[in-house]
Amino acid sequence: MNKNTKHTSPILTPPTGGQGGSTSGQGGCRQKGSRLLAVDILRGMTVMFMILVNNGAGKEIFSTLKHSKWDGMTPCDLVFPFFLFIMGFSIFLSLRKTEFRWSAQTGLKILRRTLLLFVIGLAINWFDMACSGSPLDLEHLRVWGVMQRLAICYCAAALLAIALPHRSMNLLTVALLAVYAAILIIGNGYAQDAQANWLSIADNNLIGSNHLYTKSPVDPEGLVSTISAIAHTLIGFSCARYISTNSKLSNHADKALWLLAAGAAIGFAGWLLSFGLPLNKRIWSPSYVLATCGMAMMALGIIVRLVDMTPDGKQNKTANSVITLSVAFGTNPLFLYVASEILGIAFGSFGIKDGAYTAIRTIIGNGYWASLIYSIAFVALHAAMGLWLWRKRIFVKI
Repeated sequence: MNKNTKHTSPILTPPTGGQGGSTSGQGGCRQKGSRLLAVDILRGMTVMFMILVNNGAGKEIFSTLKHSKWDGMTPCDLVFPFFLFIMGFSIFLSLRKTEFRWSAQTGLKILRRTLLLFVIGLAINWFDMACSGSPLDLEHLRVWGVMQRLAICYCAAALLAIALPHRSMNLLTVALLAVYAAILIIGNGYAQDAQANWLSIADNNLIGSNHLYTKSPVDPEGLVSTISAIAHTLIGFSCARYISTNSKLSNHADKALWLLAAGAAIGFAGWLLSFGLPLNKRIWSPSYVLATCGMAMMALGIIVRLVDMTPDGKQNKTANSVITLSVAFGTNPLFLYVASEILGIAFGSFGIKDGAYTAIRTIIGNGYWASLIYSIAFVALHAAMGLWLWRKRIFVKI
């Protein structure tokens, strides 16, 4: 890991410096070429919500803060797809510096980041096993996970961005989603029977049942559904390419309007597709890809409208506090996510989580609200870390 001390945003302190970085690619300032502060804000909000929903306590948790068990979608199910979309967006901004030309240095950087992301994901899974008392039980180490999916999608999208004409990206995205839709239809992809679902059968035969997630008919980050996740990442890439290179989008107002309109159209297409292929995070259905990418684009458009188009110094104190907090999370996203996973596992294994939850519930009585308060406190802990890193201009990057 490296420290980068050259990140800036015109409306925030520190006011000087160059471009910063994060594991998922370059962030954004209010205006640096075609970069947007909104990218950092949306990324930061996504990471904050990801930490919130991943760290409920007790058995009473609001349904909106839990993933849907199968078909359907809750607000919780927006977190990971938003992050994948932003990663695709950031890949364009990062590789644009190389003019998308292949070189040994670029190839090694992509390979290095891919391996590090994957290994960090494995390390998180191993740490969970170790804290459960089975540090040497590698025969049951889960291979897949959030970081591993990020690694594969990052590698695929980055290599395709260099190897293929960018105009073909949309066609490739459609092709990937069409192929995956065919697999779901032919291979009983919506079946909750692991013995009949091709996604589960493929993972079991290629990876082994001992290395898979066991609380779902299929591994939610499994191998076959990664086809759809790669398409998801490419949508983020194509979105960044369009608003960065299209001469008709010459200002933030045009960018915001396009993001809102295009996002609404893609989201509507996802909703229509859901009548035949229901929304389903567990299998990363094509309808889920389109619906969540559309929502991410609209969210980005709203933030551009509210933040990037607001003159410096015109935000009120509350808005500035929200922006600062979001950027603090958005410029160290994967560091804070990994920290939340490690601390979440440790707090759960050593009784800290249960103790804190019990104390909170003793005070307020309601288990649902006690769980939420614990989650908010957990996010606040990471906010303190993120703000300290940001104020010190420390940006951890792979």
